[in-house]
Amino acid sequence: MAGEWWSDLREAGDWSQYGKVLGEFRVRYTYPTLQLRERGDEVLDHTPELKRALGAAPSGTTFCNHSSSNRGTAPDWRYVELLLRIATRKHALLTKAPDQGDALVGWWAQQHQRLGGSTGTFRVTASPDVPQELIEAFGGPAAGTTPPRTPPTETVDGPGPVAEPAVPRPRPAAPPPPSPAVAPVLIGSLPTRASAFQDRTGVRDKVDRACEGRATTAMTQVFSGGGGVGKSQLAASYAHQALAAGTEVVVWLDAAESDQITTLYAQAARRLEVAGTGSENAESDARAFMDWLSTTTRSWLVVLDDLTDLDAADAWWPPPALTGNGRVLATTRRREALLSGAGRTVIPVDTYTPDEAAAYLHERLTAEGMTDPPEDHAALATALGHLPLALSHAAAYMINEGVSSSEYLDLFTDSTRRLDDVMPRGADTERYGREVAAALLLSLDAAQKSDPVGLATPALRLAAVLDPAGHPRALWASASLDAHMRAQRGEQADSGPAPAGAARSALRLLHRYGLLTDDARNGARAVQIHALTARAALEITPPTELPAIVDAAANALVEIWPKADHTDRELHAVLRANTDVLHAHAGDLLWQADGYRVLDRAGQNVLNAGLHTAATIYWQRLAADSERLLGSDDPDTVSVRANLAASYGQAGRVQEAIGIEEQVVTDSERLLGSDDPDTVSARANLAASYWQVGRVQEAIGIEEQVVADRERLLGSEHPDTVSARANLAVSYGQVGRVEEAIVIGEQVVADRERLLGSDHPDTLRARANVAMSYGRAGWLEAAIAIGEQVVADGERLLGSEHPDTVNARAILAALLWRAGRVQEAIGIEERVVADSERLLGSEHPDTVRAWVNLAASYWQVGRVQEAIGIGERVVADSERLLGPDHPDTVLARENLAAMKDE
Repeated sequence: MAGEWWSDLREAGDWSQYGKVLGEFRVRYTYPTLQLRERGDEVLDHTPELKRALGAAPSGTTFCNHSSSNRGTAPDWRYVELLLRIATRKHALLTKAPDQGDALVGWWAQQHQRLGGSTGTFRVTASPDVPQELIEAFGGPAAGTTPPRTPPTETVDGPGPVAEPAVPRPRPAAPPPPSPAVAPVLIGSLPTRASAFQDRTGVRDKVDRACEGRATTAMTQVFSGGGGVGKSQLAASYAHQALAAGTEVVVWLDAAESDQITTLYAQAARRLEVAGTGSENAESDARAFMDWLSTTTRSWLVVLDDLTDLDAADAWWPPPALTGNGRVLATTRRREALLSGAGRTVIPVDTYTPDEAAAYLHERLTAEGMTDPPEDHAALATALGHLPLALSHAAAYMINEGVSSSEYLDLFTDSTRRLDDVMPRGADTERYGREVAAALLLSLDAAQKSDPVGLATPALRLAAVLDPAGHPRALWASASLDAHMRAQRGEQADSGPAPAGAARSALRLLHRYGLLTDDARNGARAVQIHALTARAALEITPPTELPAIVDAAANALVEIWPKADHTDRELHAVLRANTDVLHAHAGDLLWQADGYRVLDRAGQNVLNAGLHTAATIYWQRLAADSERLLGSDDPDTVSVRANLAASYGQAGRVQEAIGIEEQVVTDSERLLGSDDPDTVSARANLAASYWQVGRVQEAIGIEEQVVADRERLLGSEHPDTVSARANLAVSYGQVGRVEEAIVIGEQVVADRERLLGSDHPDTLRARANVAMSYGRAGWLEAAIAIGEQVVADGERLLGSEHPDTVNARAILAALLWRAGRVQEAIGIEERVVADSERLLGSEHPDTVRAWVNLAASYWQVGRVQEAIGIGERVVADSERLLGPDHPDTVLARENLAAMKDE
């Protein structure tokens, strides 16, 4: 704004530009006048216009809500007037000059109305030009004039010491006492304002709310967040605003070490000539400075940057200012209850929002003449996790090397490059002082020395191989991770064995030191780590330690994975995502020892979730890895091929599934023996595929043998035995052996309700099969009642788009059709067709069957031409996909012939 806000406002063409000017005016001229809200009658009784504006301002509003360049509408004029009157009152108090509020508000109201905004009952009487007194008050002296000298402030606690000669002989004159400090006074090395600084409106809103909600005049806010999120830059921006607004004393301290706090406090005391200072005892001078802060009438701001040792620093928190004109800001990576003690307010600081990150890259690079498409900025910002530290280094690297955002993204995602390669020290243009990897892990050494001693590094390395977006907190309560932590502690001779619950304690330790976040409010993703922190941790992990880390993470995931795949779908999705990330980090290591178990569990979960496309891709990759690493005759490889065949069957690629399954049966009998449970399962799967392609009699022969084998090997009540009987009942119903199908089916329902529970997906399938058998037997009323309940249960337990739910609707529609309720059947069948097309694809056998049923229903209600059109397409699809002799193809041809005869 360069001080000429009046010209910027006069030239504003929309509310976005207006909001930008208003925001910059707020930052420059009102800080820290939020305190005026807390000073009561001291100020307001003598400023009736300010008191009126304060009373009229909308409740709950903040100084950031209305001053933003993202605005599309007019800000509330009551807020604008309040802000302007606070600014003029502050200026009047500081300079002991007349309050220019009426002039400022009147001229600003004219510009507000010019853009179409309402100023309520306020009448505009200002001239078109900004009054000269406002230019001098808020923009600096008029052109051609000399700025008046700022008068020195009074000495706070009496004059400095006077030299007194000890003997009456000539000697050099004593130096004069130090001159009193002149406002504003800056003590310490305040960082310069960062390039393309983002105002962090969301964080500032929290700060404003914290200020407005205080019942006392003590204002202490602590910016808490992980490494590189921009806490120090944000605190520095507040310090710069304080200086610009005339705050008389601003102190900036590097508070990483407590002795640095005492040293700078002592320097501040001497600089300000606090009474009783100047001794050799720095701690005594520091305490004198704290006493001065609590009693001085001068306005002050103390910033404690990078608080690390909270216990040591506890005694050095600045006291509340009794006169209400002091403020404390602190930044820290720590997350401790101690931070919020003594009336302090903790303000969480996270990464940039996506919009802020993209805006930073745009502003930083555009200033250097580099223009990239906005989508490239957004993609790079996402890859960098919107971390301000990383964005700063990346932008500097691009400027130095002349590479575009997309080119840098390719470099960054190259797994052969380390962080220090793509974010070198030479790219530290904002003077963070450390390479990115070191900055992200800065607090790790301190955490490693804290209780539980020696476990911070092992715990961080383990979190680093999981999904940065989050994993369940329950993982850290698993026996697998506790055993891993005990093993890590056992390698440290001085630490002794880890106690029970060590993994959970280590997790909380990492949270307290800001290395990750553990927040139960995030549900299944309670534990989160920034992707760059994870990458930095893995880059310093010795390769020899990675196998143990991978094994512990894999075992823990399997341990907490629910046995039933229909419960808590969000949790299952999170566990699958974490398995994918672990696999990406571990590679072939997961095929060693028991690591393969987590890959198998994730694959089974994808199959049972009905995600047929994802399941096929997943098992194809695992089959290739297994062949390569274990060999074709390894039992685990045979098991993987069986699951690949199951995914093909689910996707409608049944002939391919049969080819694999026939080989799996042969290999299992040769490698494991005919009575091995895996061999029996291989035969059961082959029978199910035979049934799908219409080879029902062959399927029945195998299924009857599978039932006998499982009853002999596993017992009649084993879930696998019950499943074998369920498949046999379906096949009996298909060939007209309805009474046998009903007897077996009813027993299967009873067994599954007893063994698995009434809400288990296998129990729902058993009821659906019984409903079909009842329908074939003519017991339509009972069949429809069961079918309707199965649909309702499927939607509740599995979701409306799960393949089992869609199939349950298809069964209900068929039962309604048999009962003559054809219009109701059509409504359901049209939905089944649409769902099948979308979820399974137009060439999936289940989609073709859905069209067959819909065509039959259309024909039944006289929509003959529509039925014939569908029927012709269905016959062609069935012959191509299922073969000319498949029962569904035969039925489609017969239906079409009947339609044409009609």
